[in-house]
Amino acid sequence: MTRLRALVALAALIVAGGLVAVIPATAASAAACSASWQASAVYWGDAQVSHNGRNYRAKWWTQNEAPPGTTGVWEDLGACGGGTTPPTGGTCTYPNWAAGTWYAAGAIVRYTNGSYYIAEHDNPGYDPVVSTWYWEPYTCGGQPPTSPPPTNPGGFVVTEAQFNQMFPGRNSFYTYSGLVAALSAYPAFARTGSATVQRQEAAAFLANVYHETGGLVHVVEQNTANYPHYCDYGQPYGCPAGQAAYYGRGPIQLSWNFNYNAAGNALNLPLLTNPWLVQTDASVAWKTGIWYWMTQNGPGTMTAHNAMVNGAGFGQTIRSINGSIECNGGNPAQVQSRVTRYQQFVGILGVSAGANLYC
Repeated sequence: MTRLRALVALAALIVAGGLVAVIPATAASAAACSASWQASAVYWGDAQVSHNGRNYRAKWWTQNEAPPGTTGVWEDLGACGGGTTPPTGGTCTYPNWAAGTWYAAGAIVRYTNGSYYIAEHDNPGYDPVVSTWYWEPYTCGGQPPTSPPPTNPGGFVVTEAQFNQMFPGRNSFYTYSGLVAALSAYPAFARTGSATVQRQEAAAFLANVYHETGGLVHVVEQNTANYPHYCDYGQPYGCPAGQAAYYGRGPIQLSWNFNYNAAGNALNLPLLTNPWLVQTDASVAWKTGIWYWMTQNGPGTMTAHNAMVNGAGFGQTIRSINGSIECNGGNPAQVQSRVTRYQQFVGILGVSAGANLYC
């Protein structure tokens, strides 16, 4: 009963105003909201932002990944501003976003998470959270963000955050920096045509890469029984690295001694005598994938690059990689797997998939 009397007395003092100053503030009321997260902004480690009524801290460099994200870059610091979305500086009466509705540049909508977005470019109702090239977060009652669009390393149309979103479980060997470093080998890759075409080509390449490597998980071919088959002794240079040395490696799973020889000559690398470079150097691995994409018809009638920039469509990139093994009804499930991944990736990059998806 002594404890109960003490609590009653404490309550009386609080009512009288005597102990108001010593009552600790709750975590929610004590935390002020940091500056709102902006998609186009670059955030370095320890940067703090607020998003949907919560504060977050960046653990490392990030851009375009809205908190809480999927890569683990954002540390949740808890609710801010009393646990509600901070004031936005005005009252908004903009319409709710609707998928499939045409929006002209400058249109402002309210998304399903309660946040507002402004269309940076005309679009047929792309999702504001996914298609960050078309939509920018908008401060209700204020001015639209004025930050310039992101400039990615090497001028690549895929940001590191988007790359991480595409390949959340990838092998650490396949680095984004290695991919960006490889771009110099073929400057026309994902830089030819309109902004839409450039993004479609990047998505097509990465979708096929995903399929070939199980999501950038496999660096080398998994079926070791195939290894001795990739030596064509009919070539004048033979197989100087050994009969079983030319198995599939890298993002396109480069195989056969004649492909290692051709890629090595094109890239000025000793791949015929040292094919292991493709599994030990990330930049070399990416270069071989881009080399095949840009220069080889494979079993098709055109390079995968030409298929995308000249309007032949994603289906022809499949034909250039695997031909009748998958196309013409050879393996429709494998074709569908590639198409589904391509559709996902163009969605991340904020463009349409285009026509002629199948082969």
